[in-house]
Amino acid sequence: MVSTVARPPPSTDPLGAPGIALEAGALMGLRHLARRGAGATTKARSGLPGGIVTRRRGRGSEPDDVRLWTDGDDVRHIDRNATARTGTLHVRTHHEERDRAVVLLADFRPSMLFGTRRSLRSVAAAEALVLLGWRIAGDGGRVGLCAAAPEPVALPPRAGGRGMAALCQGLARAHESALAAPLQADPPLGPVLERARALLPAGGHLVLASALDAPGEGFSESVAALAERVSLSLILVSDAFERAAPPGLYPYATPDGRRGTARIGKAPPVPEDRLAAYTRLGVAGLRLDTELGPEGFAPLMERLDAVL
Repeated sequence: MVSTVARPPPSTDPLGAPGIALEAGALMGLRHLARRGAGATTKARSGLPGGIVTRRRGRGSEPDDVRLWTDGDDVRHIDRNATARTGTLHVRTHHEERDRAVVLLADFRPSMLFGTRRSLRSVAAAEALVLLGWRIAGDGGRVGLCAAAPEPVALPPRAGGRGMAALCQGLARAHESALAAPLQADPPLGPVLERARALLPAGGHLVLASALDAPGEGFSESVAALAERVSLSLILVSDAFERAAPPGLYPYATPDGRRGTARIGKAPPVPEDRLAAYTRLGVAGLRLDTELGPEGFAPLMERLDAVL
């Protein structure tokens, strides 16, 4: 007699399909990609105070050099060994340390729930931000989260794996609420940008991942003003359909219930235009093509990590 094991029927929920749903476990699994090819330009240290050793000289705890005493040096920095060995006063200088804190802002508004290759733009944005977060946490920094979603998530920067676990869970929860929400017009992005800025400690960095569809009135002015006060970077998420839409007639539906058909011909690449506009405002940025997947996102996040 052959025994059979009853298996549950496959899920028919389209929102649970790969590339549409966002799972915290899958985001946690991106850790191995984030550390691939990581350079030794920064030294990992314990969390606070100061997770990253800088090249500036100051009163940190990381030794830098031993030199002859000069007028004005602090007697507390006298190096006893070098002084005893040479018979001349020597002092030890140190690297100044700083606390590296980054807040990641994920745009999960309705326009981000779109995709024609591999995944939704919102999923690609989350994957890229998590890869960047793992790199920062691996170098001793702290990572926080702010999500533009029906269920808003705001997490202050935290260090280590626990901080990243909370961040991945927050992203999954916010994205789930975005998928379940009724179709509506995009709310302005400016208020969310201010909430993310409020999470930043002094000297922190803010990284926004968005396609910047309908960011709202006055958003460019808000970005320009914010870029003068804090370090702001942009990950511009781009779907292949935006960059090279096949000419033809396409049906559409708007949040207010209107339906129709639009003709699409040849058009200039919109993502590059948007990225250039914000670069002129002093915002560092790069384009993220959704079809590349996490393997392709990793080197891009390594480049962005190098300038934060």
